[in-house]
Amino acid sequence: MQAGLEHIRDWFKGELLFHEPLARHVSLKVGGPVDLLAIPDSREELQRLVALLDQQQIPRFVLGGGFNLLPSDAGFRGCAISLKRINRLQLDNTVVTIEAGASNQSLARAVAELGLSGVEFLIGIPGSVGGAVRMNAGAHGSDIFSVVKTVTLLDQGQFRELPREQLTYGYRCFEMPGNSVIIAVTLQLTEDSLQAVRSRMEEQLGLRWATQNVKFPNAGSFFKNPPGESAWRLIDQAGLRGFSIGNAQVSDVHTNFLINRGNATAADFRALAAAVKERVKATSGIELEEEVQLLDSGECGQ
Repeated sequence: MQAGLEHIRDWFKGELLFHEPLARHVSLKVGGPVDLLAIPDSREELQRLVALLDQQQIPRFVLGGGFNLLPSDAGFRGCAISLKRINRLQLDNTVVTIEAGASNQSLARAVAELGLSGVEFLIGIPGSVGGAVRMNAGAHGSDIFSVVKTVTLLDQGQFRELPREQLTYGYRCFEMPGNSVIIAVTLQLTEDSLQAVRSRMEEQLGLRWATQNVKFPNAGSFFKNPPGESAWRLIDQAGLRGFSIGNAQVSDVHTNFLINRGNATAADFRALAAAVKERVKATSGIELEEEVQLLDSGECGQ
């Protein structure tokens, strides 16, 4: 791959890491090396990078915060892109525009201090705003698309701001056009008292610590909740609490969390996920679907 990028250091001002282990950048602490991890400094630098990668037909994906990703032990033959330096927030009364590289917690805290309500639930969801939009992240009856006005994408080399009415989304999904990249999202929030917003955020954090304090590397909820059901309950009823393959284990604290007990491999997690799905199907007739993105060695995506 480097043959197509030999001059990138001439103009790329961000950070470039060649043969970087993905295990250092995903919450499950697994994954082999990516050929290149690029961290652009600006939207324009990202735009130029993506154009070059696509021209050279180099596979790419956006890493996000690494909290909803299971890469391969073989790594990734292509480029991983981190947007963590593209993270600005702009405010216009109750309308907030936040770039994709900002963390969910930083967004929740920033708007809370302004007495704005609508994204308190994000305080308990790790990862980036771009990842939250990509997965339509939510908790306790709320999700991010309930307050989305527009999403800005880098699509076919151009920045496009699309209103929610033109977007296709649903439970834990947002159907992005082609191989586009989420750049920013504009949210319509509501005014509330600082005390009330802070109180709801503290309640969200309390619920998270009471039910999800698993203490080992994990990717959050591994499976989506089937309609009318809870994935954790189906897994628990299948007798899988504490079940393990290699050093990957179903948490005995929250059964929809698969945890790394130490030196687990991506193959351990994939085998464990497959076993969980098979057992739940056998005991309940319901087929679970992964919420975590399974990244193969040459796959593209946000």
